[in-house]
Amino acid sequence: MSTRAVQEAVRDLGARSGFARIVAGGGWLDAGRPVRESAPLSLAGDRAIVEYVAGDLTLTARAGATLGDIAAVTAAEGQWLTLDPFGGPSGTIGATIATGSSGPLANSFGTPRDTVLGMEVVTGTGEIVRAGGRVVKNVAGFDLTRLFTGAWGTLAVITEVTVRLRARPERDETIALPIPDDQSLEPWLARLRALPFAPLALEMLSAALSARLGLGDQALLLARLGGNDDAVRAQRQLVAALGDSRDVPAGTWGALASVESGLAAPVAIVRVSAPPSRLHALWASLAAGSDGALAHATVGRGVVRAMRENAGGAPGDAWLARVGRCEGTHIFERLSAAAWHDVPCRVNDPISRAIRAAFDPARRLNPGILGEAA
Repeated sequence: MSTRAVQEAVRDLGARSGFARIVAGGGWLDAGRPVRESAPLSLAGDRAIVEYVAGDLTLTARAGATLGDIAAVTAAEGQWLTLDPFGGPSGTIGATIATGSSGPLANSFGTPRDTVLGMEVVTGTGEIVRAGGRVVKNVAGFDLTRLFTGAWGTLAVITEVTVRLRARPERDETIALPIPDDQSLEPWLARLRALPFAPLALEMLSAALSARLGLGDQALLLARLGGNDDAVRAQRQLVAALGDSRDVPAGTWGALASVESGLAAPVAIVRVSAPPSRLHALWASLAAGSDGALAHATVGRGVVRAMRENAGGAPGDAWLARVGRCEGTHIFERLSAAAWHDVPCRVNDPISRAIRAAFDPARRLNPGILGEAA
């Protein structure tokens, strides 16, 4: 769907007092709070790569382009988009940016807000807005790109995105180390954070999740190392000093990204973040022990992502209550409709309401997805 067609569709919503559920690949429609009854506004067919400037390490794509589409185009130039959200390469760039989703590579490269250079959107009032630009150095105006990133389509429909790329490392290898018990975890994590280099990814896996991925029955740290031969050799030695290491297949990262698709529905997924120095406490609450917890954590960001299958989630659910008691910032990705009743809304503050009123005053785009009041 062209930008003009999106604009016409949004303006038509206003004319008939309608509401829209923004859809790209359709893989994350069960993420976020349930959207109030709305007509779909699909961007799935708009997959064009608009511009790729390999010399500048920038790429502009329409919102419906998949991460796999982008990977295929950039691979020939030895470049990559370092966004690896959970769900895999079939996810679209529009949905990735709209939901602010990232994966293990955020340990080294940051989140979508660190990767997006510019975008084109259609606001809830039907205005076409261009924010940022197509070059790395662009400081004109307000940073609306960061505002629209992670807004879950509640301010505007993202139609086009420009992103920063990175050069692929000469070598890209992953090793696994056992995670120590609770008493030793805090100093062990401190040693990890003190490494004199930033691994591409440092992801902790609970014992149950390691088993799901075919990596054995121990809680493991996956360290993804990148660079030239000498750099990777030195990195391996430094990380291996923290425990008995072994190589794991490169495909493990893809398996981790898509693991939730194999969980028995309904699935509950919650992210809890705290300062990295407090990660050991979060891990002990959400992933350690022998209760079969499915969880993983990004070491450099202090984020634990906990998953539960067969999660009917009636009000008062014990697992959800335990997660809610963990000290940190909670982002609920997936819950049953019943479980959302136990989750407080965090976007009804005056600033959030004023921002929503500026871009989508009638709340026609993805109404209810963030729990905002009508």
